[in-house]
Amino acid sequence: MRILTAALCDRVTTAPDGKLDLRGVFHDLYAHGFPARQDAMTLVLVLEWDRDDHGRHNFRVDVRDPEGRPTLTLEGQSEVTPAPADRPPARTQLVMPIEDVVFPMPGRYALDVTVKGRTLAGPSLHLVEIEDGNGDSR
Repeated sequence: MRILTAALCDRVTTAPDGKLDLRGVFHDLYAHGFPARQDAMTLVLVLEWDRDDHGRHNFRVDVRDPEGRPTLTLEGQSEVTPAPADRPPARTQLVMPIEDVVFPMPGRYALDVTVKGRTLAGPSLHLVEIEDGNGDSR
């Protein structure tokens, strides 16, 4: 199993043919102070399964702050139907809207995806503190 696509973005639509259209992909967020709140964002993951994978699989996404502490956990399940040998492997498209996320400090936030007892690196997100017009970082 491997991650084919991992992104944070503003929104996602799925075309009738199954293609994902990601809008507003970002890797950095800027805040005037911390803790900082993000109203909404969407996590997109596309997992490609091994040929022998089938059935229901649990997954977990852990967001870790710059000091490695968990700040948010998302959990779900995916039903995997094996693909015929002459077709691409089974894939799961996970589109997870996330609302009202609080980031306690600036720095790099890592997203780890755990499936089948394996932890894979997902996207990362950098939170950057910016100053307001008075030179303050509030």
